[in-house]
Amino acid sequence: MSTQRRLTVVQVLPALDAGGVERGTLEVGKYLVEHGHRSLVISAGGRLVQQLEREGSEHVQWDIGRKSLWTLRLIPRLRRLLRENRVNILHVRSRLPAWVCYLAWKGMDPKTRPHLVTTVHGPYSVNAYSAVMTRGERVIVISGMIRDYVLKNYPTVDPGKLRLIYRGVDPAAFPYGYQPPEDWLERWYAEFPQTRGKRLITLPARITRWKGQADFVELIARLKSGHPDLHGLIVGEPHPRRRHFLEELKAQVHALGLADTITFTGHRSDLKEVMAISAIVLSLSREPEAFGRTTVEALSLGRPVVGYNHGGVGEQLAAILPAGAVPPGNVDAIVQRINEWLMQPPQIPETQPFTLERMLESTLNVYLELAQDASVG
Repeated sequence: MSTQRRLTVVQVLPALDAGGVERGTLEVGKYLVEHGHRSLVISAGGRLVQQLEREGSEHVQWDIGRKSLWTLRLIPRLRRLLRENRVNILHVRSRLPAWVCYLAWKGMDPKTRPHLVTTVHGPYSVNAYSAVMTRGERVIVISGMIRDYVLKNYPTVDPGKLRLIYRGVDPAAFPYGYQPPEDWLERWYAEFPQTRGKRLITLPARITRWKGQADFVELIARLKSGHPDLHGLIVGEPHPRRRHFLEELKAQVHALGLADTITFTGHRSDLKEVMAISAIVLSLSREPEAFGRTTVEALSLGRPVVGYNHGGVGEQLAAILPAGAVPPGNVDAIVQRINEWLMQPPQIPETQPFTLERMLESTLNVYLELAQDASVG
């Protein structure tokens, strides 16, 4: 690192409350600081600001994700901030902030303005508004599925500026073979005594129709007679305006006589521990996930995953546990695979390629590639 120039990097996103984009922003900020660079983040603030600043980044509180014409007034302020701080890299991760950043950036001198990086975090609706996410000098795509989405829907984008950087987990945070401590187990069994002595099949996902909870209820119903010690966990909560689907699921569970066999845990902040005590973790999203972080978290812990073979989850399973991939929507195949694995659990590799270190190193390399290439931009 000593031979490389010190960068000033600004990351921009709507807020710093919770979520994968927010977590990635903090991880990149911390990594930059640890490697001798300066990290700034522009957002409307939120519960993660304290951690961001504690880890060495600076926070600029602007409501840059607010859907209002007022937000465009931030354009001259942003130009001034970029100039005064001699920013090398401007990295945007969300569409409305991306428009503010792009318009500010376009109005600056190409010889002295920062380099523009965008990350496409999901398959946004295809329109002129979303197209701004493809206008970076480098466009980071978080899975092969997202790369294909960009190339198919924005055919004028130069494939040469795309950089595939998978999301990653820290193996120290999700260690292979991890088992929760006794006091956690005591609290868990006090809250969910019906799970004691059972083999747990777990679906961790927000409760919404496309995440596959209805398929989960069906497959538990089909597995129950052959495996009386089986118990299903639906881990997650619905959006407050989508509670009717949760009630629908509960009615389905009761109608099938599964009230003692399926537990709705609600939102859990201890998902690592829940997955660690599970026999098998599932990913049943009916639409492809852009990445699907819980899959790689479970595999990092050494827990088997069965998932529909599409999107980022399909890519992870292909690399780590190919036998876990089944055709999307094929409940028969899921039931068959679970039956096999309850008899003979598969061997999970102790290391996997989707690591946080690899993601962070690749992101910094994109920044350095731009900063060191005077011909770009």
